[in-house]
Amino acid sequence: MPRVFFGLQIPPEIKDRLLKVRSSVSGAKWQSAEQLHITLLFLGSVEEERLGSICESARSIQLEPFSVQATGLGCFGHPRKPSALWANVQPVAPLAALQASIQERMEKLGFAADNRAFRPHITLARFKREAGSVEAVLADQEELAFGNFPVTEFALFESMPGPTGSVYRVIKRFPLR
Repeated sequence: MPRVFFGLQIPPEIKDRLLKVRSSVSGAKWQSAEQLHITLLFLGSVEEERLGSICESARSIQLEPFSVQATGLGCFGHPRKPSALWANVQPVAPLAALQASIQERMEKLGFAADNRAFRPHITLARFKREAGSVEAVLADQEELAFGNFPVTEFALFESMPGPTGSVYRVIKRFPLR
């Protein structure tokens, strides 16, 4: 069964700027350019025969294109012992509207609601238990602007485990109207 999620692809020039954040932080597993994306809704393992109805439902979303900006850094967990380092994505409102539209349609298909607050971000590094501090990275680059980009579509991705982390493949793209 494929593991799938809805998300946004990041333009190459923004990825290049994001990759420059890399530094020597103990325990950091830095994401590659191919792994950088914005997750909108994770569905998990899904039977192949359900992909058609998932795509059909997502295709019905009628939202206008919008622009977002990747700017500043943050982390999940305490900066001295983070679980992830990420770049912030703003404005939240159009992303939250898209995420809510997707989630509403997926709930109608029987997927459980994600009750956590939606916080759009681009994961740059993940950490295991031996995580080092990201306080210096945050202090140096907390307000760094990585750039603006238009959001004209979203995609359904498959997430496949690989030796250097997950590999993501676009299953289907859905244009915004």
